[in-house]
Amino acid sequence: MSSRPVAYDNLRIALLEDDDVLRDAVLVPRMRDFGFDLVAMRTAAELQDMLASDPPDVVVLDIGLPDADGFELARNLRDSDPRLGIVMLTGRGETDDRIRGLVEGADAYLAKPVDLGLLAATLHSLARRIGRQSNTAFRRSSGKWHLDADGWCLITPSGHSVALSKTERRLMKPMMAAAGRLVTRAQIIDALTSDVHEFDPHRLDSLIHRLRRKVNSASGEALPLTSVHGEGYVLQA
Repeated sequence: MSSRPVAYDNLRIALLEDDDVLRDAVLVPRMRDFGFDLVAMRTAAELQDMLASDPPDVVVLDIGLPDADGFELARNLRDSDPRLGIVMLTGRGETDDRIRGLVEGADAYLAKPVDLGLLAATLHSLARRIGRQSNTAFRRSSGKWHLDADGWCLITPSGHSVALSKTERRLMKPMMAAAGRLVTRAQIIDALTSDVHEFDPHRLDSLIHRLRRKVNSASGEALPLTSVHGEGYVLQA
């Protein structure tokens, strides 16, 4: 398990995916970037062992498992534990399959190739529902831009929640701490890396551009981040 602090350090997430590359090279490391540690496995039998010894809070599963039908497994999981978070992550994106997955008990049905930000936002939402955040008190929107208790979600004035990656979280923290005031490019870069001499300054502008686009796409709201030419940025929170 990663030594990096995670947002949901008490949340146990089981990931059932029989594609070794997708599971171990994409989903597990990228979800860690969003603050989650996943227990990876490829069979329903492995999940049954986990259920017997240390039950998970959330299960992310594919439909086409080598030793089980994902729909049937979701139904059995829901019958055995109504509070369990269940996310179906599958290549079968037809409407009938989506409906069946939700009817069988899934909280969310996501089709591959999945947007990793959407998967992270889904896990954040389930974590709040089952009350396993490291700070369980969910902060409702205050009418201002702010970070949630753990800093892994950006909350918009209207209450939309945008899941942040590790880099985006580091980017937003100094902005929020100095809301309304200039944060210099040097200060932001210092928050992003431990070796400022190896960091390409042009990368900062690209990161901010992508974050603006991501926030607008997820919430329909424009991130009020103003560029001060040659100096830095000001967040009008």
